[in-house]
This record gives sequence, C-alpha cells and structure tokens, in this order.
Amino acid sequence: MAVELQKRLGELLREMAGVTEAQLDHALAQQRESGAPIGEILIKLRYATREQFLEALGRQFDLPVLPVLPRASVNSALLAKIPLSFAKRYELVPLVEEHGQVPVAIANPLNLQVIDDVRLLTGVPVTPVLASSEAIADVLHALYEQAQETAQDVIEDFDSARLSQLAESIEETTDLLTATEDAPIIRLLNSLMFRAVKERASDIHIEPYEREVVVRYRIDGVLHNVLTPPKRVHAALISRVKIMAGLDIAERRTPQDGRIGIRIGDREVDIRVSIIPVANGERAVLRLLDKEHLLLDLNLLGLPPAQRARFDQLIRLPHGILLVTGPTGSGKTTTLYAALSQINSPDKNILTIEDPIEYQLKGIGQMQINPKINLTFASSLRSILRQDPDVILVGEIRDAETAEISIHAALTGHLVFSTLHTNDAAGAVTRMVDMGIEPFLVASSVVAIVAQRLVRTICSACRQSYAPAPEELARLGLGRPDGRPVTLARGAGCPTCGGSGYRGRVAIYEILVVDDQIRRLIMAKADAGAINEAAVAAGMRTLRSDGMEKVLQGVTTAEEVLRVTQQQVV
Repeated sequence: MAVELQKRLGELLREMAGVTEAQLDHALAQQRESGAPIGEILIKLRYATREQFLEALGRQFDLPVLPVLPRASVNSALLAKIPLSFAKRYELVPLVEEHGQVPVAIANPLNLQVIDDVRLLTGVPVTPVLASSEAIADVLHALYEQAQETAQDVIEDFDSARLSQLAESIEETTDLLTATEDAPIIRLLNSLMFRAVKERASDIHIEPYEREVVVRYRIDGVLHNVLTPPKRVHAALISRVKIMAGLDIAERRTPQDGRIGIRIGDREVDIRVSIIPVANGERAVLRLLDKEHLLLDLNLLGLPPAQRARFDQLIRLPHGILLVTGPTGSGKTTTLYAALSQINSPDKNILTIEDPIEYQLKGIGQMQINPKINLTFASSLRSILRQDPDVILVGEIRDAETAEISIHAALTGHLVFSTLHTNDAAGAVTRMVDMGIEPFLVASSVVAIVAQRLVRTICSACRQSYAPAPEELARLGLGRPDGRPVTLARGAGCPTCGGSGYRGRVAIYEILVVDDQIRRLIMAKADAGAINEAAVAAGMRTLRSDGMEKVLQGVTTAEEVLRVTQQQVV
C-alpha cells in the first residue's frame, strides 16, 4: 500500500513539479536510509517546493489544500479542548466552522483516523483539510502561548486556606511526587518559567523576605521585579523547584545545585538551579540557557573588523594560553564556545573541562567536573593531557594548581583557552602572579588576554537620533577627529522593550597581546596599570574606547558603556 501511494505521489510530482524518475529514486533511497518522510526529503533536495508537494498530496487524497493558515482562521474555543501534546504529535489544528462543519487542518493525510479523535474531543462534526507542518506548528505555538495564564493570574486564583494546606503538603516527598499538573504551585512555577523565556530573561531570582517573596528577572543584564507573591507560597515554590531539579527537598540548611530541562514550543531550554539558605528561608536563582539563541559565530559577537582578524589569528596559534576575563554573566563562555566552533575540524582533538557544561558542542569532548569525587579542574586537566588533545578549554582558572597545569600544557605544545574573573585584561597577569605563579612562567605561556563586557543595545522599535550638546560630548570624551557633527541614538521606550529603551546585548572587548614589551614588564613584576599603559601604547583598544565607538555607531548609549566599564585613565 505504501509503495502504491509513493508511486502515485511520484507520478503527480512528475506532472506538477517536473520531478524526474532519477530524482524520485534518489529520494526514495535516502528515505530507506533515514526513515524521514518522502516529502521532507524531496523538499530538502530541492526537487520540489513545499507548495508543490502539498498540492500533490491534496490531489492524491482528494483533500482541499490551505496554502496559508492565518491565526484568525483558527477556532480558539475548540483548540482549548485539544491537548497541546496531541495537536503537536498529529500536526493538526481546528479551524472556524463552515456550513455546519469544522475543518481540521492536518499535515499528514495518512493520519485521517485522528479526525475521529478530534470529533470526540470537541463534540462537533469535523472534516479534514491539508496544510503544511510549518504553518500548523507556527499557529499552534502562537495561540497556546497567547492562552498561557500569567503568574499574577495564578497568584490571584489562589485561595488562602488552600495555599496554606498546599504549602504544608507539598513539603512532603510523597505528595510532591504525586502532584498533578493542575496544582496551583506547579502552574505558578510553569508560568514564571514560560514568561521568563518569552521575555528573554537570563535568570529568575526567587528571594524570600520577612513578609513577602520577591521574584525578579534579569533581562539584558539588569534585574526587574516581576511578581511579589505572599510569603506562604515560598516553601511550596522552592520545593517544586527542588523536585524539578532532582534536589533533596528535606535539606534546607546547605546550598544545593541542580539542573532542569524544559521545552516551550520548539525551544529547548536548560535551567541551572542554585539554592542557598538565607535568613528568611531559601533563596533560588534559576539561570536559563536557551540553546536556540546560542551565538556560535564570531562574526555575530560584535568584534570590530581589526579585532576580529586579530582574535582569529590568536585562536589558531599552535600553543599558548588565551585568557578571557570579565565578571560573571559577561559572555566569556559564549566567546570561547564561538572560538572553539570556529576552529573545530576533523583534524583537531578538542577537549573541554567545564563547571557546568552549558551547551553540547558537536565534535568536541566535554567533561563535567565533580568535586564530590575529587574530579576538579586540576585533576581533570591531568587526565585530559593523556588524551592527546590539540586544544583544551579549562572553564575557569581558580587556583594555582590549575594554573600551573594549564601553563605546563601550553608549554608542551597545546593551545589552552580559559577564563579569569578580573576587571580588565592587564589585571589577569597580576591575578596569576598573586596565585603564586612565577612571572617567567606567565610571560612565556600566556599569548593574549581578552577582556569583555556586555552592553545593552538600543531598541530598534523606538530608536531616536539626537544631536548631543557640546558639554555632553566633552564629559563623555566623544567626538570625531575631523570635527564633523556627532549624532547619537537612544531608545524612547516602547512595549517591545518594556519601556527601557534597550533590547538585546552586544559585547565590547579589549585584546591585550603579550608582546616582547609586555613580557619584560611581567618579568619585572610590573603592576596592572603599567602593563595596561604599554598595551595601549602598542595599539590596544580599551573596553571604554571600544564601547564609545559603538556609541558613535548608534549601537548603544554612553550611559550604558559607563555603567559596565570602570573609569580608565589612558
């Protein structure tokens, strides 16, 4: 039967799209290997367009075809009766009633039996029509997101007595494991995570105080209050977080770390959970790692052309240590992942040691440290050196032992990437010396230090240009060498950016290359200021100057650059 259907479909595609016999045989051979639908293979190979394939399916099964699927055509009342998992699995969506029948858009005409299930779920007569998988998925995600209740709706729906009872029972392990998806505390946490992803938050903070709980999101590097639920929900909310993260709900005296994996529509989001005991209960921070929005392209990181070319040379050196510095949340890991992706090739053995592994990188061996079994950065690095690596990423140099082994690796023919928490590039040198590393070892192993920060970018929806006053330019140290007038930009604030005037972030960088002059200063135990001055004299662009260049380009504002960079006298 399947062969007959494919044969008939092939004839239709030859007639309608000009698919040749050889092309069809090639697509069928690929289908036997991969098991993918024949239509997807034909479209991927560009033997037919999605529209042509859909039209051929419609003619084969004698079904009407909808080339587009407007959101307004969906029957929201009936959609609410169909579970999202069911609608996504069978790729279907009910449409507005026509002539006493409800059309149901489906992507796979071989799933006609599910039409009977839809009839039972909705209680109305239905008839199938064809639409593309993409169109159905898009409209499903948009409408189910729209229907999601907000965290405030959940809070307002709570009853005091019911909440107290739930808070008491949810602390018991047995009740938690049997909790249903309709439990208010589960709906509350799901809503908080859903909204956080939708608003591009990087962190969710759940902070207990004497009489209330404050929930805050970090969006584009800045914290915002989003909800203040009553204190009585706190224990239940933290317990739910612990259950999802696989933590011990009975332990409330010591810090705990865990991980949650969620899916919202087609987006997979990893959530790192940190819980610590504080004066009024337990404080939780959930860091969201959105795999879909991970930047692994150096061209998208915001490096100016000259710095981009220099950075590309540095990551292709045969040996040495390349350090990336900056505070927590400044994008160090993203920069290193992009660098690894840039140089990753079959002829290189790349291994990483991380805490934790934030994203899986194809073709790269990634190792998670575990101090509980003495699997530290230092011990892992010793083991990795026996794996014949070409490039090693050490998540962070935290102590002298890790630094010494990294230096040993660099001096024996390995390229080592790592991070340090320092304010600027020059500070990384003095930090390593303070750890107890001999200056001559630092000078001979470190090839470059990259310092970075993230600045918010101006919202494109409410962007405005303006001519700054001369006093403002003088205060900011801005101006053009040729004396041309300067035009800056700022965001007026709109619903798209939540009134902040900013949406998204871009990195600013300074790249300190360790040349002969810098090596002599390191050997002489010079302070960070002297090293920084020498680097600037050799042409290094500082964080402040790189940021101000982006201000002149209209990417961000001077206030934003001043917020994230320290005062530098150069």
